[in-house]
Amino acid sequence: MKFTLRLCALAIAGCASLPALAQQGDVNVYTYREPALIKPILDAFTKDTGIKVNIVFAKEGLEERIVAEGARSPADVLITTDFARLVQAKDLGITQPLKSKILTDAVPAALRDPDNQWFGLSYRARVAYVSKERVKDTALTYESIADPKWKGRVCLRDGQHIYNNILFAAGVAHMGKEKAEAWLTGLRDNLAKKPSGGDREVAKDIAAGACDIGFANTYYVGHMNKNPDQRPWAEAIRVILPTFKDGGTHVNLSGIAVMKHAPHAANAQKLAEWLVGETAQKMYTADNFEFPVRADTPVDPVVSGFGKLTPDNKPFAEIIKARPIAADIIDRIGFNNGPK
Repeated sequence: MKFTLRLCALAIAGCASLPALAQQGDVNVYTYREPALIKPILDAFTKDTGIKVNIVFAKEGLEERIVAEGARSPADVLITTDFARLVQAKDLGITQPLKSKILTDAVPAALRDPDNQWFGLSYRARVAYVSKERVKDTALTYESIADPKWKGRVCLRDGQHIYNNILFAAGVAHMGKEKAEAWLTGLRDNLAKKPSGGDREVAKDIAAGACDIGFANTYYVGHMNKNPDQRPWAEAIRVILPTFKDGGTHVNLSGIAVMKHAPHAANAQKLAEWLVGETAQKMYTADNFEFPVRADTPVDPVVSGFGKLTPDNKPFAEIIKARPIAADIIDRIGFNNGPK
């Protein structure tokens, strides 16, 4: 079957016609993953199965859209970039459990919903980018970056961005509210400037000498190395895998959930099962520089070169409960206003 991958931005009126376009041989994917990252994998799925993939991409609001669409929603699956949205989708009642030995065999229990309402597909660690020239430390804790020795040396993206918000929520889950507030206050006061940009800009600022250390996701190093304009940023940094004092390195999960009213539920399950298979898992590691959920899939050499990863053992559910507390602290201390 000839395959077509249909990309649709929420702002484009053509998205409204998605239900009419979808046929029995289709699967409709609502996703937060950038098209450039997810398209090659979904292309490979179509090539293997003949099932056409229709995509709706957005940076926010997909769960609310599915709720609003109700029983007539064309969404078969939701693919997210973080576990918070997977949990939210389940809590909103828009997911359905999957009975699949393929999925439960491939995805460890810690990386899937206990009721099988969602499954992890890949994960990444939130690590420290440090200057090769100016930072001699070889091991760090997340808590230690609030030490005054880093004053004026830290660069970060927006504190409320979901990558940082979930990291800070993990801090709340580990330390409790009061100690986490002291930690984030110290981290704020160590900032070299107001939080801005993205994770790659952390490396860019370190390369430019604007700061010496910052938090970012592991996979950006691989992507910067592939981009000639950004390679100097990657070459200027070294990656350290920080840990919490009573835990491991914070990780976040990309995953999939089949929607409650999926019009193509069988195809949706086929997609979920294919994405935890050998081909897709190798693509997640080789093309996206992520950690695979399958234990038998090797990690890309760039990522394995960072050292042995010991993922934090704090349950996702506890971190999710701490997110509002972390968000309140970030706002209350004026984290995004920069150092005081």
